Amino acid sequence: MAVDYAVIVVYLAGMLAMGWWGMRRARSKSEFLVAGRRLGPWMYSGTMAAIVLGGASTIGGVGLGYQYGLSGAWMVFTIGLGLLALSVFFSARIARLKVYTVSEMLDLRYGGRAGLISGIVMWAYTLMLAVTSTIAYATIFDVLFDMNRTVAIILGGTIVVAYSTLGGMWSITLTDMVQFVVKTIGVLLLLLPIAVIKAGGFGAMRAELPTAYFDPLGIGGETIFTYVLIYTFGMLIGQDIWQRVFTARSDRTARLGGTVAGTYCLVYAVAGAVIGTAAKVMYPKLPTADAAFATIVKDELPVGVRGLVLAAALAAVMSTSSGALIACATVANNDIWSRVKGAVTRGGDGAERDEVRGNRAFILIMGVAVIAIAIALNNVVEALTVAYNLLVGGLLVPILGGLLWRRGTAAGALAAVSVGGVAVIGLMAGYGILANEPVYYGLLASLAVYVVVSLATRPTDAAVLLAWRERLAGRGGETAPQEPAEQPVAG
Repeated sequence: MAVDYAVIVVYLAGMLAMGWWGMRRARSKSEFLVAGRRLGPWMYSGTMAAIVLGGASTIGGVGLGYQYGLSGAWMVFTIGLGLLALSVFFSARIARLKVYTVSEMLDLRYGGRAGLISGIVMWAYTLMLAVTSTIAYATIFDVLFDMNRTVAIILGGTIVVAYSTLGGMWSITLTDMVQFVVKTIGVLLLLLPIAVIKAGGFGAMRAELPTAYFDPLGIGGETIFTYVLIYTFGMLIGQDIWQRVFTARSDRTARLGGTVAGTYCLVYAVAGAVIGTAAKVMYPKLPTADAAFATIVKDELPVGVRGLVLAAALAAVMSTSSGALIACATVANNDIWSRVKGAVTRGGDGAERDEVRGNRAFILIMGVAVIAIAIALNNVVEALTVAYNLLVGGLLVPILGGLLWRRGTAAGALAAVSVGGVAVIGLMAGYGILANEPVYYGLLASLAVYVVVSLATRPTDAAVLLAWRERLAGRGGETAPQEPAEQPVAG
């Protein structure tokens, strides 16, 4: 395993080095939180694909393939569909708003009264997303070093917190590009063909497994519908995803780069399901489906290649974890703390530097909290389900309503966030966390109250709507800083 260890150590050292390099570029709030809003198509598509394809998409996607066959691709496939929908229909408008958080968008659209409550809901979602990504380090380091779960979480979490705190979005962007390349080579170009060959090829796989393993809808229509509702719609409104959209240097970059990333997700989904199906042929009686990825990597790959594929899994986890962490810290600082404190720093280079220090401190604080919660929490699936149910049930309607329906009001948005969030939590307590009903009924309740309250209250002030339309058209708001002449534009 010495060669495999060397590959992983070099990879982790590279992540820290890029964090240090990113620190030298992140000198303003815009640079630190959204990479100066100047990523080109190549870097934008790579980093977007990296953040949405995390440990759940890699380890979990292979596990679903092991359990259900090719239809196990649906979870990751719906993530790709959501990213495609976001890129084609909404990304250009989102990028033109020149904001930092989803709650700032709601304030712009509804007149400044929806931000705090929506910020709390979004913070809870990003926190749990970061926690579940951090827990995944335990699985990977256990395979690598037979390491204690707590030590593994602390090691992986500390590296991510370190490079995220140092350089903010610039560090995360640079590391995500490396992670995207490593993931592509490790999973698509190495593990996929090796797994199929080791299983005897597709003919042998078909002969060994039940026909249901090759039914595209074998996982069940209700499960697919739930994936669409949670993951496809979740991609449309998550702070971690929007914060990447904010990094695009133009409308075209957001639309084109996101479309490329979404298409990549669809390919990655099928690859994970095929790898899992191959693992089922080789190891028909694993204790859990999620053990399929680690088992096939540990037993079937040659030295060196094994290290690279494990680095790919680590890359998948780190990209999602770092993206969720900076999103969580951005919301905590800009949407919650600044409002509770009652003051937002404005103006001047000194104020910008203060904001960088403040956001850096919040990343560190949130990172420590994430590691502590990850150590205490055992059930990853339940934590992630709670996060997505809150996000979709509480925020989907007011966000899409604000983008698509002129008659929506601040009162309607606040009612939708409150009723949807409370309904989801209450229904999860009654039906169970993993039940489908909470998000179904919570979303319907949110939609109903949004429409009724909006129609029953005075329309949004004309001046607010005018300012909103100006921002959607790309006029007004923050101006993205220009890249110095001696530095090439990213991507």
